[in-house]
Amino acid sequence: MLNNQNIFNHKKILIYGLGKSGLSTFRFLKKKNEVYLFDDKKINGNNKTIKKNLISHQEFLKKDIDHIIISPGIDINKCNLKRYLKKNYKKINTDLDIFYDFYSKNKKITITGTNGKSTTARILYEVLRDQNFDVRIVGNIGNPALLEKNITNKTIFVVEASSYQLEYSKLFKSNISVILNISPDHLERHKTLKNYIKAKFKIIKNQTKKDYAILNMNNIHIKREIKSLKYLPKLIKIYKYPDIQFLKDINNQYFYSVGNRENLAFIFEISKILKIKKIDLFKTLKNFKGLKYRQQIIFRSKNLTIINDSKSTSFSSSVSILKLMSNVSWIVGGLAKKGDKFLLQKKDCKNFKAYIYGTNKSIFISKLKNIIKYESFANLKLLIKKVFLDIKNNENSKKKTILFSPAAASFDSFKNFEERGKYFNNLIKKINNV
Repeated sequence: MLNNQNIFNHKKILIYGLGKSGLSTFRFLKKKNEVYLFDDKKINGNNKTIKKNLISHQEFLKKDIDHIIISPGIDINKCNLKRYLKKNYKKINTDLDIFYDFYSKNKKITITGTNGKSTTARILYEVLRDQNFDVRIVGNIGNPALLEKNITNKTIFVVEASSYQLEYSKLFKSNISVILNISPDHLERHKTLKNYIKAKFKIIKNQTKKDYAILNMNNIHIKREIKSLKYLPKLIKIYKYPDIQFLKDINNQYFYSVGNRENLAFIFEISKILKIKKIDLFKTLKNFKGLKYRQQIIFRSKNLTIINDSKSTSFSSSVSILKLMSNVSWIVGGLAKKGDKFLLQKKDCKNFKAYIYGTNKSIFISKLKNIIKYESFANLKLLIKKVFLDIKNNENSKKKTILFSPAAASFDSFKNFEERGKYFNNLIKKINNV
């Protein structure tokens, strides 16, 4: 329910960054505030309201700005306004802060981690929806939080929060906070693993004793960080993932990978807190189809399975599915993540072959060459042709898997992982008519 007694009304506010997050913040605040807009890039378009509120650097320096709302994509160390932001750091907030301030009484369940955020958030959303809760999924996966309409005091928010969103948030709090896992990621932005972990743990540090934090105690980084905290909410520690019998009861092949078993462990604990019956939970889980380009099976026959895991942007996300496999053609490459390490050993990679492409081919070759047989290619189209040729020429009749799990960012060739995933699907259809 909307709380009008908050700090973001009747103020002079600068919104920096005019992507989805920035524009939704502008629409939300413009009626009761004096709002100015700024972006490092030139803004094209015919929206008169936006153009009217655009302001130059020289102009807003003359204003007595109360709050600076920065979008998740803004890095205050590299942007055009870095000096201004560092000088006025205390004034910086995010759309998550505004969201919390206006909807402080609503239940919020926030999910973060390096891998599995979107899938876990989506599963939880479907579980709650199927129990007829008024539930909204927002943040990194859904709408920006401030776009949601018709909120009542019974509305529950499932928030997928990235480290970028959490980094500069100061007010945002969550009733239930989840950290699925942590491995080195986004170090080009956070500089060090310590800073990355610090951003993730903001959702724990801001909680009260009445709140819950669900943490993966199999993760060394999470384990270490907990010891350094002076104050903690109610802790639920995950040590075990659902066993085979549990998975048989669900009867959904999607959950057999290590990563998805990990996701399930958290869903199970959240469901206990919310008092959702096991029979109702299983009904939703049995019907869960997964998200596009996240360990998505796009083709299956007697002897061949093709999986599109374009969402994989680091080795750790690929390893969760590779651990279950043998006889796999693994398509990997793109922009390598700083500090990323491949932690599987040679004995773990049974009949693996890596097909490597992309800008950082040499990096992937250096990390995989002593562990997995590999070949490198100029582009993805040539690579896929060779994968099918190798499968055709291989007399080994064992069931084979083609796994597109790049373990890399997509920006060397694509706008995002969705575009990369769609391109892969189209290539598969053209080259092999599947």
